[in-house]
Amino acid sequence: MSLILNIDTATETAHVSIAKDGTVLASFQNELQKDHGSFLQPAIQRLGRDLAIPLKDIDAIAVTGGPGSYTGLRVGLASAKGLCYVLGKPLIMLSTLELLAASALSGATNTSILLCPMIDARRMEVFTAVYDEQLAEIISPCAMKLDDHSFEGQLINNKILFFGSGATKWKTICNHHNASFESIAFKPQAMSTMSFTQFSLSKFYDTAYCEPFYLKEHQTVTKR
Repeated sequence: MSLILNIDTATETAHVSIAKDGTVLASFQNELQKDHGSFLQPAIQRLGRDLAIPLKDIDAIAVTGGPGSYTGLRVGLASAKGLCYVLGKPLIMLSTLELLAASALSGATNTSILLCPMIDARRMEVFTAVYDEQLAEIISPCAMKLDDHSFEGQLINNKILFFGSGATKWKTICNHHNASFESIAFKPQAMSTMSFTQFSLSKFYDTAYCEPFYLKEHQTVTKR
């Protein structure tokens, strides 16, 4: 048996859940991105109280490692690492893009379509990847500047489903007949299933040295 605390603060909506053997027992979410930091620790404490599960009984802590919001990634990973250190538990890091693809796949009726999650990275840039129905990478996670030729090679012979916060701006310039668009939300169950798989395989990260999967450097504007 495994009890895993799952933490996701990578995008606009944050989620925390506790899952037993890959099945979500309870979860909370926060839709105000600027408040992810203040939401996280009280939500974790409330989960433990509501389920009568002391945090010391958790077997591992999983966190979305990116890509995504720079601040959100730092908040999530810092909290996960701190809890792992204090409780002596292993750390699991998961790809935000792969989890979005898994969320889409869980409700898909056409499993022959390729999956392309997109996270808004400002201007005409997105964090993206392309996966098949087995979640194998067709295009590895990357920061991509969108233009008329994006995904040209993949769309010739494949139907691709585009979704996520970055898909809206791609939809404005993409008119290929093999492209489709849907609004697909992150599903905590998808994260719980994936974190349980990683736990079963003992795929853990070193809490002292792991960093978020930023995919590109954080750029700030300096006022003169």
